[in-house]
Amino acid sequence: MILTVSSFERSVPFYEAALKPLGLTDVTDVPAQEGHPQLKGFGTNGSWFLWLKEGAAQPDAVHVGLVASSQDKVRAFHAAAVAAGAGVRTAPGPQLQYFPGYFATWILDPDGHDIEVVNKTGQVE
Repeated sequence: MILTVSSFERSVPFYEAALKPLGLTDVTDVPAQEGHPQLKGFGTNGSWFLWLKEGAAQPDAVHVGLVASSQDKVRAFHAAAVAAGAGVRTAPGPQLQYFPGYFATWILDPDGHDIEVVNKTGQVE
């Protein structure tokens, strides 16, 4: 998944802080090459799946959903994201309109991308 962000300088530190509670602590840089933009990748254990590239952000075109292993990790993501400057769409809590056990938060990244983190197991650590 690649998100276009308006500024690496602003977005890379934001995602480093926000994703840390989810255990997504590996960050890599792929330099620009002919026909391919510079990318910043986020993941774990050497496997990157969330990529940022600089350009004209279009936050209305994307919804990102990430899974957390527990409700506490949803809360930790929310707290880290807000501390890093996220806008809040929905505070962490049950979202019973979807189904029992759906516990989620939605934040807005520095460009306004809608980022959801959900736990569907009902587990609390």
